[in-house]
Amino acid sequence: MNQRISNNDVAPEAMKIMLDMEKYTKKSSINETTRELIKIRASQINGCAFCLNMHTSDARKMGETEQRIYCLNVWEESDFYSPEEKVSLELTEHITLIPTKRVPDDLYKRVREHYDEKQYVDLVLIINQINNWNRLSIAVGQTPTKI
Repeated sequence: MNQRISNNDVAPEAMKIMLDMEKYTKKSSINETTRELIKIRASQINGCAFCLNMHTSDARKMGETEQRIYCLNVWEESDFYSPEEKVSLELTEHITLIPTKRVPDDLYKRVREHYDEKQYVDLVLIINQINNWNRLSIAVGQTPTKI
């Protein structure tokens, strides 16, 4: 697929807002590993090759293991994710698939066992931000470049 539109050229003000939100999420108290795991998992669900390529590369640079990256789509069956990471990944799946999964009260309560109110909102913003990037990248035809 060829890139259809250069969103940076066509909508620079909108891209600035997206990048400002990205800066906000990076300053949150949610650790960088969890942020990258969220981004990878949402990108897997959405089928965004561009974002998967970017965030698996970023995770590796942060020291994330190949095992944890490869097994992310089966995180529930894996013992090498922390309880905090597992609830954030479950929340990621529910928000990414919100038309069918919603965010039930029991999930909210389990997330809140590990994260305070502000962190909960920050998690939701991180998840929404990567979903926004996924949808934008897919819609404009962004694809990863071969290394």
